[in-house]
Amino acid sequence: MSKVAIFMATGFEEIEALTVVDLLRRAGISISMVSITGEIQVTSSHKVQVTCDALLEEVDFQGLDMIVLPGGMPGTKHLEACEPLMRQVEAFYQAGKYISAICAAPSILGHRGMLKGRTACSFPEFESHLEGADVTGSEVEVSDFIITARGMGCAIPFGLAIVERFLGKETAEALGKKIVYQQS
Repeated sequence: MSKVAIFMATGFEEIEALTVVDLLRRAGISISMVSITGEIQVTSSHKVQVTCDALLEEVDFQGLDMIVLPGGMPGTKHLEACEPLMRQVEAFYQAGKYISAICAAPSILGHRGMLKGRTACSFPEFESHLEGADVTGSEVEVSDFIITARGMGCAIPFGLAIVERFLGKETAEALGKKIVYQQS
């Protein structure tokens, strides 16, 4: 079974994070909500308290197949300032392992040169941070082992793109129909 971890910092965007968690769990993909704050409860950008499954220091990164970075402010800034997490993002990039980011979080990948020569998208105000990328206005962009998405309104297609990566297009489309998602 594929294993995914989504990393949450104070000020994360709850829709972007929890939609991914919901969709992956519905699809049968193991996903852990991981706090980078040192506390198991993390407060979102809209003051919603979420109880995570684990703390950053408890994660076995060798056993993970994907890292997911939700957006939100100041959550994205906190994720990027977390050196232990950024070391793992770099390791995943070097190994060609899956990395996904939505909204402002693709800027983290841009700042590290991970989007050079790739197609990518982000929240419009952060497009200038996608250094070296072919920036699009698409809801989601899949470029080899990196998936990016624009924002909260794209959380369902983002989650379904992750499901598709692990379980195939048919499974992702079936899940979309099951949740009454109208694909554009």
